[in-house]
Amino acid sequence: MVNRSLRNAMRGADLPTRREFVSMAARGLLGVAAMPFLPRALAQSNAGREITAGVVPTAHRAIYVYLSGGLSHLDTFDPKPGNDAMGPMQTIGTNVDGIRVGQFLPRLARQMDKVCVVRSMWSNQGAHEQGRYFMHTSYALRGTIRHPSLGAWLGSIRGSANPTLPSHVTIGGDAFTAQVGFLGSQFAPLPIGDPEAGLQNAARADGIDEATFRRRIERLQQMNERFLAAHGSRLGQAYDEAYAQAVELMGSRDLLAFDLGQESAALRDAYGRERVGQACLLARRLVEHDVRFVEVVVGGWDTHNENFEALEERLPPLDQALAALLADLDARGLLEETLVVVATEFGRTPQINDQRNGRDHHPKAFSCLLAGGGIRGGHVHGSTDARGEEITAGRVTVADFNATIATALGLPVDEVYHSPSGRPFQVANKGQPVREVFA
Repeated sequence: MVNRSLRNAMRGADLPTRREFVSMAARGLLGVAAMPFLPRALAQSNAGREITAGVVPTAHRAIYVYLSGGLSHLDTFDPKPGNDAMGPMQTIGTNVDGIRVGQFLPRLARQMDKVCVVRSMWSNQGAHEQGRYFMHTSYALRGTIRHPSLGAWLGSIRGSANPTLPSHVTIGGDAFTAQVGFLGSQFAPLPIGDPEAGLQNAARADGIDEATFRRRIERLQQMNERFLAAHGSRLGQAYDEAYAQAVELMGSRDLLAFDLGQESAALRDAYGRERVGQACLLARRLVEHDVRFVEVVVGGWDTHNENFEALEERLPPLDQALAALLADLDARGLLEETLVVVATEFGRTPQINDQRNGRDHHPKAFSCLLAGGGIRGGHVHGSTDARGEEITAGRVTVADFNATIATALGLPVDEVYHSPSGRPFQVANKGQPVREVFA
């Protein structure tokens, strides 16, 4: 029987505590380690609508590659050949006339006909935590409320495409990337740390046979039924269904979606054996199994010091991973239905710090990428001046960029939703989609 202190903890817990509570309870009562997500059972009244009225998606799913730290736009997707702002970095042509990229992106250069480069991104957040949060949610970081990121909105509004798997997965994320916000823990992302390790704690604990496991499940169900009959708690329902969903997934063939061992050695080599490559391959496997939103977080782009040396090391694995992802999705017929996003919180300054040979934060002009999912490939939106310092045409705010992603995924950007406290919010905080980037 659930005791009074446990009931009080459940009533008063904030969202992270609720997630920890379910995991802890599973370990204690079932002899299993709970998989780190809560169920989708408590969907709000709008959840599960496949297409919102008047919003026709061009993409059914998304892979969102987030480059945490602030990628230098000058050294990658908005180079300025011949300008002293480039330092020693050279540029190369692509398979699209007129589009050049930094020298360490040769593979992606051959896929540029699939990519829209947004060179006119603008943010008003110049610090990492605030910038990451803003990029994910379109709202400024505040102490009084947490806002949902796009993956949580997508799961809440459109529901899950695969009833066994979560609608939202992050690979390598942190506290200021994907956010569930006020939508509730059932829309929180399933976190994967190491892509090669796959989904951890998805099997019964050692020493727990099938009969023992089933007996414990039956006892737990009886306890839950008594508790819900007496209290009818919203969290209690989530707690009950967490086990049902976890047990369902434990016995499902969909667990193979998390197993990179199912892929050939040649394909794994094509993506690159570094973590970014294997994370992108796992993302492809997950969207292939109808996970709606997969975020891959790649750190290490805060190049205040030795910018050029750092990029020489870090760009080639990213280049290989992104090029392989686009080619693989295209070969499987998935690219037209899958929106691929490459984003970062801000760019880097044209000024090169002589003492540190690095670039500092620069939120007023930077670049992001869109591909697949109805996006116009081989296209550049917006421009910056001769040094990449100021936007000269087609400014895209963070909210506009997120509204563009949301629109591609069939989310209504003008509709108002209310938090549990009654406060009004919109998916992209009044951002307007950039219609020009769509095919």
